[in-house]
Amino acid sequence: MPMAAASSALLRFGIHFFPWRRPLLLPLTAGKTKTPSSRNSGTGGPLLRSKLASAPSFCTASPDAASSATSATVEEVPGGTGSNRNAEAVIDVKEMANTLDIRVGRILRAWRHEEADSLYVEEVDIGEADPRIICSGLVNYIPLDLLQGKNVVVLANLKPRNMRGVKSSGMLMAASDSSHENVELLVPPEGSLPGERVWFGSESDKETLPSVATPNQVQKKKIWETVQPHLKTDASCKALLLGEHLMRTSVGVLTSSSLKNANIS
Repeated sequence: MPMAAASSALLRFGIHFFPWRRPLLLPLTAGKTKTPSSRNSGTGGPLLRSKLASAPSFCTASPDAASSATSATVEEVPGGTGSNRNAEAVIDVKEMANTLDIRVGRILRAWRHEEADSLYVEEVDIGEADPRIICSGLVNYIPLDLLQGKNVVVLANLKPRNMRGVKSSGMLMAASDSSHENVELLVPPEGSLPGERVWFGSESDKETLPSVATPNQVQKKKIWETVQPHLKTDASCKALLLGEHLMRTSVGVLTSSSLKNANIS
C-alpha cells in the first residue's frame, strides 16, 4: 500500500503517523561543567558552610533567662587541591575570629540578678568611658566573692540582650569541661590592661589585624557562631583557635586556670 494511502487509513481510526527523522547530534562541550562548590571562579577554593548545633554559653544565657545559644561548624566543599582548601579554610576562620572585639576587662563589682537565680550582673571596665553591664550565668560555677575585682576577657561586639530586665552588653569568656560541670573564666596574662585588644595568632599579627565588626555584622554573618566551635584550651591550659593560633594580648597568652582541652564560650 502506498505511504499516503496508508496514512489516510490510519488517521480514520485516530492513529497518527509521524515520519521518522534522523536525531540531531550536538557536539560535546570541552572541559568540565562548573559547579557552585568553588567560591572563586577558576580557583576551586572552598566554600564554607555552617551547620547549626546547640552549645552551652555560661556567660550570656541561662535556662531561666534566655534560650540556648547556637554554634556552627565549618565544612569544606570539594574544590581545588586538598592543601590549598585546608589552608584557605584556616585563614578564613582566623580572619573572621579577629573581627571579634575581644578585650581585657576588670570586674568593678558583681551582684546576684534579682529576677534570675542563675545569673550574676557585673559592672566591667573594658577601657571605655563608662563600664559595661554584663549578665553571666555563672552562679552555679563561680562564687560571687571571686568575681570582685577580677581580670576577665570580654566579647564586646555582640548585640545587647535583655536578660530578665537587665540590658547585658557583652559576654565574659570562659572554658568548660566536656561534662559542663566545671567552668572557669579565661585569664588575661599578667600586665594586661582593661580595654586591651585580644587577637588570635602570633605577636606580629597585631600589625595586620582587621577592623572589628559591628554588632549587626557579628549577628548577620554569624561570626561568633562560626568561630566558637574552634576555640579550646590545650594540654597546657592555653587558649587556642583551630588548635594552633594562640589567643593573646600584647603581653602574653590567655589561659584557663586548670581546665585542659576544654571548650571556650
